Amino acid sequence: MSFPDMLNEATGPSWDHTRSAVAARILVEIGESRGLTGAAALAGTGLQVSDLHDPGAEIEAGQELAIARNLLRRLGDRPGLGVEAGSRYTLGSFGIWGFTMITSPTVRDLARLGTRYSALSFAFIRPVYVEDDTGARIIFDDTEIPDDVRDFFAERELAKMLTLAPVIVGTRPGFRIETRFDGPRANSLRLLAPRADIRVAKPEHAIGFTRHLLDDAMPQADPVTARVMQAQCAEILQKRRKRRGVAAHVRARILARLDDPPGMVEIARHMQIDERTLRRKLADDGTSYRELADEVHSTMARELLIGCQLTIEEVATRLGYNDAAAFSRAFKRWTGQRPGSLRDADRLSALPSSPYRGIGVLRQDPL
Repeated sequence: MSFPDMLNEATGPSWDHTRSAVAARILVEIGESRGLTGAAALAGTGLQVSDLHDPGAEIEAGQELAIARNLLRRLGDRPGLGVEAGSRYTLGSFGIWGFTMITSPTVRDLARLGTRYSALSFAFIRPVYVEDDTGARIIFDDTEIPDDVRDFFAERELAKMLTLAPVIVGTRPGFRIETRFDGPRANSLRLLAPRADIRVAKPEHAIGFTRHLLDDAMPQADPVTARVMQAQCAEILQKRRKRRGVAAHVRARILARLDDPPGMVEIARHMQIDERTLRRKLADDGTSYRELADEVHSTMARELLIGCQLTIEEVATRLGYNDAAAFSRAFKRWTGQRPGSLRDADRLSALPSSPYRGIGVLRQDPL
């Protein structure tokens, strides 16, 4: 595959990024409330219900898409199903993205930041912020969403906004929903928020703000906290970008040959570019060959040390080190600890609760 072809493949739709498992869990719960088992809702995703209850769990967008398809295939593409999904969100569901919104100085800041960091929400639409003399709109571009789930995810996004609006902008006038929907899908939105300004049969899905509302201060505005939250949002997005595009390709090449990883020259040749271009592309992704190689080896070292019954010498060999000492030095550089310390800590955490836990080394006296 040529470099341009690989870039096109790596870009993909805007929604194709890892995300919190919260939205997927809500979809499974909706299915279960209608008699669909969790296993049926998760068919073909490689996930188990227990995976979705880990607070820090992240899944691929394609897995969430597959769950939605399972839901619609089993239950039918019922108007209102997406509305129900969107209505189940709370501000806490969105984690750092939600807190960034509510601490924004003004409603305008909220709208702009929400658009900029939308990849940290569960959206499948692509938000586009536009502003003129009368106010602002965030257009929900749904053209990248597959046809068979497009209306479902558009419903969900609009319902999400209707659910969060009272928390975010309160009861102040000037907020509206615009939707292409008419008929049953539009009625479902109206039932969710009877007092909201919902305008149906419009050219596109969008939310709108009047000029006066844009200039209003947020009720929980906290500029200092907002800056901290924005920095964290940017950091999370940067880490995600490293796992896609050129960086993802380099990572995959290293992973395929852990014991004898290809160097920059070989990888560049495989991608049909020169080494300087590869180095620049990695820098654009915020990383480098050395950083990626260390990340891959560090991750695999942890998995081999904890998950496999291998000696440290055997782990070192699998990762291409001549001896355990060289591997131990590298591991300490990556993690700040020795390989044996990691293994000991893992064994300790697996033991039953003990009165000695947390007060130093767990000692077991002979009987």
